[in-house]
Amino acid sequence: MAVNGMQARQEEFWRAACRAVPELPPTADYQVWHFGDSEALARDLADLVLRGPKRATAGLLWDAEFDSAMMPVQGGYSLVTDHAGAPLLIIRTTQVEVRPYDKVDADFAAAEGEGDGSLQYWRDAHWSYFSRRCAALGRTPGEDMPVILERFSLIYPVGSS
Repeated sequence: MAVNGMQARQEEFWRAACRAVPELPPTADYQVWHFGDSEALARDLADLVLRGPKRATAGLLWDAEFDSAMMPVQGGYSLVTDHAGAPLLIIRTTQVEVRPYDKVDADFAAAEGEGDGSLQYWRDAHWSYFSRRCAALGRTPGEDMPVILERFSLIYPVGSS
């Protein structure tokens, strides 16, 4: 589907969400993005949000420094898509914090809702992901790399969790 066609689908999804969720302001700004760096990861993580266990996500601050559109906005909305840009869900960011990778705690790992929910699982999965992102950015991963910790609530579809 052409970019304009996909953008139209995203805009219609936003309008549908505004009709379904009266407190969602139709004129609000929102970011459009997908989880992860592959089709499978984007879908799997979005499914975790829709099923309920995933209420947080993490990204490298270095990505947001490279592309400021990747920085979550506390209180802001995001239209989350699949890897190709098809709209899947809308979240609202409730908390944004930056910590070094090695200071992410078990509470945040559990809020991400991935794997077995443990800090060890989080560290292993995110080290792999952050290492790929670092390579793309020309950076070297390290225990002190700055990580954006974002907590959110699912806004739409309603009744998904």
